[in-house]
Amino acid sequence: MVLDTIAAKSRRELNETFPSFVQQYLPKYGRPRVERIENLPVAIVIDQRKPAPNARSTVGTYTDIYALLRLLFSRVGKPFVGYSDTFSFNHPQGRCTRCDGLGEVTELDVHKLVDFDKSLNEEGVIHYVAFRPGEWRWIRYACSGLFDLDKKIRDYSPDELELFLYSPQIRLKNPPAEWPKTAKYEGLMTRMYRSIIHSEEGKLHRKLLDPMTTRGICPDCKGSRLNPAVLSCRIEGKNIAEVTALAVPEMIKWLEHITDPLAEDLKSALRGRLEALEEIGLGYLTLDRGMGTLSGGEAQRCKIAKYINSALSDILYVLDEPSVGLHSLDIHLLKNSVRKLRDHGNTVLLVEHHKEMIKIADHVVDMGPGSGMAGGSILYEGDYEGLLRSGTETGNRITEKLPFKSKVRNPREWFYIEHACLHNLKDVSVNLPMGILVVIAGVAGSGKSSLMECFRQNFSEQRPGKEILYISQKNIGVSLRSTPATYLGVADDIRKIFGQRSGVGMSMFAFNGKGGCPVCGGKGVVVSDMAFMEAIETVCEACGGLRYSTEALQYKVDGYTIAEVMDMTVRRAAKQFAGTNIEKKLQPLLEVGLGYLHLNQALSTLSGGELQRMKLASYLGCEGEVFVVDEPTDGLHVKDIHQLIALFESMVERGNSIFLVEHQLEVLKAADYVIELGPGGGRMGGQVLFAGTPAEMLSCPSSVTASFLAAELPGN
Repeated sequence: MVLDTIAAKSRRELNETFPSFVQQYLPKYGRPRVERIENLPVAIVIDQRKPAPNARSTVGTYTDIYALLRLLFSRVGKPFVGYSDTFSFNHPQGRCTRCDGLGEVTELDVHKLVDFDKSLNEEGVIHYVAFRPGEWRWIRYACSGLFDLDKKIRDYSPDELELFLYSPQIRLKNPPAEWPKTAKYEGLMTRMYRSIIHSEEGKLHRKLLDPMTTRGICPDCKGSRLNPAVLSCRIEGKNIAEVTALAVPEMIKWLEHITDPLAEDLKSALRGRLEALEEIGLGYLTLDRGMGTLSGGEAQRCKIAKYINSALSDILYVLDEPSVGLHSLDIHLLKNSVRKLRDHGNTVLLVEHHKEMIKIADHVVDMGPGSGMAGGSILYEGDYEGLLRSGTETGNRITEKLPFKSKVRNPREWFYIEHACLHNLKDVSVNLPMGILVVIAGVAGSGKSSLMECFRQNFSEQRPGKEILYISQKNIGVSLRSTPATYLGVADDIRKIFGQRSGVGMSMFAFNGKGGCPVCGGKGVVVSDMAFMEAIETVCEACGGLRYSTEALQYKVDGYTIAEVMDMTVRRAAKQFAGTNIEKKLQPLLEVGLGYLHLNQALSTLSGGELQRMKLASYLGCEGEVFVVDEPTDGLHVKDIHQLIALFESMVERGNSIFLVEHQLEVLKAADYVIELGPGGGRMGGQVLFAGTPAEMLSCPSSVTASFLAAELPGN
């Protein structure tokens, strides 16, 4: 409703205001299936997708704070070294010449690149693409007339070796006839750095280059990305690199000490942007942090903080589950930021499950009643108080407060971690209980994932041959054609049944093979290229979008064609093939609450939480294993959360150890043991605040979570 209909309609209509030539470069959005939408503002979608990977993008550059900081240093920094651009690590005048403004260097090991025991005429003298004798890169050295082609590299004189490896680009005087006429000569190492290591080609041949390169912090700029002249300019004793290395609250304090009248307007603008980051719970970030190192939730909140200071109004902001991965304390901060967006004269549409976020809404739309085909209807529309009286599943459960579990388990054994210092962990030593359900809690950025990473490393070191099964929300490594049917291996089983019953073989029932529609090639759609305009995608008239040929569709099993069976939901297919191996393979998906997925649904359409539960489904039969599961309740309704808790309980009963990195208070109440990290994020975190049962947490004065947990118990 929100993303594929309302937001898509707005973005498509906005794109159509641009000339057709420009439209070809704009993002494409599917045509929404809607009759009419009225009074639609321009939509900005703030999802959890990270910005495109870019080594030059930091929190400071992304939020525009660094641009203001550069201006501040150019105005009041001493000594004066240049104007605003000079303080940019992306500008020739400002960047460190050794690392080219990246803060890290890639060093190439010449002895792994060149075999010094061979001559240029021998195979394998240079271990990189197109350097074999006779190939185009080899010609630039062999045909230069500078070297004896039968002489071993180790026998070169110091001058010859310097020329061969490190010469800058030079024009050859009287080169041999076979030398390319317009070419310049360049030393091998110089060339590798210029045209390969620091270029897109280096990314293409990463597997080849990795064994011969090492990466580390630039020794010249110490990771600051800037040259010595820029770093000599200071305000209140700090240069621009030292300021960007401060956490947000520390930077605000530094700003307060600047008294130069030229800085007044910039101080105000900087304070507004920094306070927006602090207010949304990202105060632990530093401006020099690469955007690529942020989680999806952190990147999303960076975007929200950026738009809070925007001059635009009457915009429709679409936020896709902004509460995901947030502690209850962070949720409180997020609520204030979302209200600010609205109060600037904008409309905010939240796709949300978290009860605290639903509570602040001016208008609630409850959809359901179930998932997939069982959903798609509007059950309630109105204010929050009306939702509580609506009788819907959401309305009934949103104020529900359940007690702690009646009996917590005792650990089977303990696993001890000593002096963990990974990332922001501050020399942490902690006992981890095995054989029970454990929750690792704490505010965003407090070190939960770092502690679990230390656990994984120590576990494999101390118990050779045993590994922790880590279930994250990252893609499960599948192609665009992957579906639940192919992932679980039931597609072949279904095709086998059709092949046996029809007598024509399995290949007839594969749309990627013999059974595919000859008109659309088994895609179900025909794409027409419209030159500068957006390509038009139409449903294939020959197969009606079913992907299969007429011949394949003439065969039926129990009255269903192969297309109809593949379009069944997991729940429907399990009933249809009850008592078979197909039902057995589908059962785990039903247990993790994914019965609403269609067998032929592309896995690329699934959310991170759905992919995570699909991975979890493949491990349900395990016994005696150790699992670390990263925020499994993301994107789940309260009803689904209780189903997931029951699933983890059954896994523990089978002798598994479950460690959940989680914030959801219902999950904390169901835990046997809780370890809380904090008290803040980043540098303000990395300490163990509490370790014990959930009930014991309530009396822990240092716990950040305890007050929120107490508020969710009956009678509070």
